[in-house]
Amino acid sequence: MPLKPDITPPEAQDTRVGFALVGIGKLTAEELIPAARTSEHARVAALVSGEPDKAQGFARALGLTDGDAYTYEQFDELADRDDVQAVYIVLPNSLHREYATRAARMGKHVLCEKPLGVNAEDAQAIVDACREAGVLLMTAYRCQYTPEHWAARDAVQDGTLGDLRLLHSIHAQVEDDPEAWRLKRELAGGGPLPDVGIYSLNTLRFLTGQEPEWVFATQHQPDGDPRFQEVEASMSALLGFPGGVSATIQTSYAAHDTGTLRVMGEQGSLNMDPAFPYDGLKLSLSDNDGTRQPSFPEYDQFTLEFDHFARCIRSGDTPWTPGEEGVQDHVIMDALYESARTGQVVRLPTHTKRDAFRGTKPQLPQK
Repeated sequence: MPLKPDITPPEAQDTRVGFALVGIGKLTAEELIPAARTSEHARVAALVSGEPDKAQGFARALGLTDGDAYTYEQFDELADRDDVQAVYIVLPNSLHREYATRAARMGKHVLCEKPLGVNAEDAQAIVDACREAGVLLMTAYRCQYTPEHWAARDAVQDGTLGDLRLLHSIHAQVEDDPEAWRLKRELAGGGPLPDVGIYSLNTLRFLTGQEPEWVFATQHQPDGDPRFQEVEASMSALLGFPGGVSATIQTSYAAHDTGTLRVMGEQGSLNMDPAFPYDGLKLSLSDNDGTRQPSFPEYDQFTLEFDHFARCIRSGDTPWTPGEEGVQDHVIMDALYESARTGQVVRLPTHTKRDAFRGTKPQLPQK
């Protein structure tokens, strides 16, 4: 995929926050690097990969040098790079804790792909390490930075839909490769739930600004399928939010690509279909007067993430989706797995403060 043109004049590039991208997989190559090139406040200053030739190739394409490409064994050498203020960790889930902790000890701010770890204990350790080091930590929940999701959130919280009643979300895809790291429990922490189902969970929490009080879940792990020897193929969950609001989530690695979101209130409803891809989101709002589809400006989700975190680094503000937001999803996912294992409802700690796990509101793109 050709790189997007860099919109920032060369003489201005040094004023942007420098990021080291840790891990050069498909997401980094096809989304993050192009997004950083069009970012107003962030730039790629270094790359870290287990494939030196690959990293050096991308470095050259970005106008960097071979010396800006590091192996994982050289990761700690970033401590000497004053032009690298932050790292973006794009590695298998089980490696997030190690590299986030090492980055924090170097004094680097940390932007980490979701999920934050493999369980709540893992994620909390990352939060503690960054707090102790005095660096910012942001969980990369891209769907909390789009104008479509914010418009949906506004409709839920400003009374447009009336009193909230039901929420439902499906996020599924087919995972074909039995050797994929996402199908290895030690590396991923679970199956589709922490990978794609987390979008449903996190978005429902974001829309309502509330936390579930209890969960009940079932999962399916078919016999004889080499893909699902270690992790679930599918999970269905029921979540009880304050005020009797009921939410359902379904996620799978064995169902056709689907990402939908429905919210039903007493006076109206909203539908996002698709709700979770990198582009092409569609939002519909319905009430007794009919259905309307708001329009939104063009943007890149990952550019919005980069710019928000870079602004926070400069201002010292807490990111909108800090590490605590990532920990809370792990607390809920751990409870979902416990419920699926025991067949029992699992109650969760009560949180009365709206948006208890979030920071400074991001700037949204304007038309």
